[in-house]
Amino acid sequence: MKLNTRFSQKVPSFHGRKLPEAGAVVGYAAIIETLKLPVPIPEYIAVISDKNKKYESDGWRVFTPKHKPEETLYKQLVFALKYEGVNLLVFKKLFEKLSKRQILSLLLIEPKGLYSRKIWFLYEWLMNDKLNIPDLTIKDAVPLIDESLQFAIKGTSSPRHRIINNLPGTVDFCPLIFKTEKLNERIAGNLSEQQNKYLKKVHKEVLQRASSFLLLKDSKASFTIEGENPPNARAARWGKAIGQAGGKPLSTEELNRLQQIVIENGRFMEMGFRKKGGFVGEHDRTTGEPIPEHVSARWQDLDQLITGLLKTNELLESEDDFDAVLAAALIAFGFVFIHPFEDGNGRLHRYIIHHVLATKKFTQQGVIFPVSASILDKIDDYRRVLESYSHPLLDHIKWKETPDHNVEVLNETIDLYRYYDATKQAEFLYDCTEDTIKRVIPEEVNYLIQYDAFKKYIDNHFEMPDKLIATLVRFLQQHKGVLTKRGKEKEFKMLTEKEVLKIEKVFKEIFTTE
Repeated sequence: MKLNTRFSQKVPSFHGRKLPEAGAVVGYAAIIETLKLPVPIPEYIAVISDKNKKYESDGWRVFTPKHKPEETLYKQLVFALKYEGVNLLVFKKLFEKLSKRQILSLLLIEPKGLYSRKIWFLYEWLMNDKLNIPDLTIKDAVPLIDESLQFAIKGTSSPRHRIINNLPGTVDFCPLIFKTEKLNERIAGNLSEQQNKYLKKVHKEVLQRASSFLLLKDSKASFTIEGENPPNARAARWGKAIGQAGGKPLSTEELNRLQQIVIENGRFMEMGFRKKGGFVGEHDRTTGEPIPEHVSARWQDLDQLITGLLKTNELLESEDDFDAVLAAALIAFGFVFIHPFEDGNGRLHRYIIHHVLATKKFTQQGVIFPVSASILDKIDDYRRVLESYSHPLLDHIKWKETPDHNVEVLNETIDLYRYYDATKQAEFLYDCTEDTIKRVIPEEVNYLIQYDAFKKYIDNHFEMPDKLIATLVRFLQQHKGVLTKRGKEKEFKMLTEKEVLKIEKVFKEIFTTE
């Protein structure tokens, strides 16, 4: 393969997307297209325009003519690292395509240059192969991840390359998140501190009761997302498990234990990590042929992927400065994309969100964070953010149907599940986090405060049993503060019309009704 070839060509459209203006595609997208790398096109595509205006628009990053890189692989990589950040998947597939001689000749162009050192480090880190190059003796070490573009950890130094490895993950699992206006604003807003300030104002007894309701609410929401409607006892058992999130280290054994709680009856499936393929989607009604929306990681890769994910989780837990919600997005969404179990992956994925937020001390007031309730309210956005990862991968996964109408993956796909852009997932989780703090938790706390005020009125005037008060509140809520004819004639026939009118008036004063 020639390293000096024509990468950037002016085109009216690229992969079915019309360019925002006349220009040439460069950087990662140009490298992928020219070298036919088996990876999805990046979310943002870099374009060199004829005009002197630099901007972003609908998935395009438009640069001026002075930014145009030379028509060599090295200069295209330099442009990509400088303006598009690190794309581990592109580098891994590129290194697999190039010979070691070509890699060495690439690095000798600017042997001590900043970007050569980054490429060199990435080769040896990703390929686990030491090149015949002597260690550098220059003084200054530079971070691998440019923190103006992507989120990183403090990192550790690699003296050989004079590079600080600040990747937020391990070689077996390392999705990356770009810095966006939304994420920067959310992090600057310090939602965890906002939540804790709010909860400190709530009476301890109310907070304890709210926590119990929120656990059950979150558990039921997580089942509902999967299309299930379990009895209260089963939902309560899973809610109890959620309430213990963060209490035990995340491990393979712990994941298997949690699956046993989620899947109470394992008669019709093999529990534990899959020993066969898996997919999310439908079957053709006539033939039974699989119609995948998401193809799970190969079962042969599960031990390596999950071990990598767990080690990355340990790394992020130890990094106090790495944002808790970003860490939760990386680990939880990574888990559900890998899909290691035959069933239960979605609920465990949402459990992991609780686990990471708890271990990173996002909430410190003993109240579980009912993020599943917010996810359920944003279910269409949730599906879209899952599909934004899954659908582009389908073009790069070769599979065949098995006799039992499952899928068997035929090509190597492990890198697709450990090196990907998790920005959309992080933004979605932050949206749910903000919604949970500003709406879901306050709604539950305010409801209990209102309920107690109404109960106090009923206790003072009627000495009604607690169970009957709960029934009364339920009746009034269902009918916008009005007691129906049935209620007057059956459950509350002992009340006079005048008493009913007074109760309805007090209820409407205390509760907010539409």
